[in-house]
Amino acid sequence: IWVFGYGSLIHTPNFQYDKHVIGCIKGYRRVFWQGSTDHRGTPERPGRTVTLTADNEATAATWGIAFQLAGTAEEQAAALSYLEWREKEYDVRKLVDVYGKDGEVLVRGALVYIASPNNRNYLGPADPRVIAAQIATSHGPSGPNCDYLYKLADALRVMGVPDLDLFMLEKLVREELSQQEE
Repeated sequence: IWVFGYGSLIHTPNFQYDKHVIGCIKGYRRVFWQGSTDHRGTPERPGRTVTLTADNEATAATWGIAFQLAGTAEEQAAALSYLEWREKEYDVRKLVDVYGKDGEVLVRGALVYIASPNNRNYLGPADPRVIAAQIATSHGPSGPNCDYLYKLADALRVMGVPDLDLFMLEKLVREELSQQEE
């Protein structure tokens, strides 16, 4: 069983895995459209975390890490149970192929969790500056929302894969926080 992570699963999977590969899924774009009311925000002041949105551009791809679950069938079932709890606000499950930098298929049928407009915490698109301001000012039980963004951006840099929208949002959040300090 393979699971594809494109957000916090990249840097903090919190489950046992035998193998992992850096790769991308095609036809999707990573976006900060999912509200977080239990980790990076509160019900009164939701944070924003990533989800995927379909993108028909020929070059549309989202980079992340595919993890092959470790252990016996029971241990893998326990890992999936943990993921179901962790990703409880992500209401769509899809099986996707994961591709390498040369376009070769690395993994067929990896499970990915997606938050759709049908879930209760879906916030949807907004102006990048509005999203940046929300991320800069949101804080939940797992810490500041900006830490979520920074860890993801740093992980992608370490992986050597670009996400220009993510890096631009990171810049906007840093600017927002700098203005708040003045």
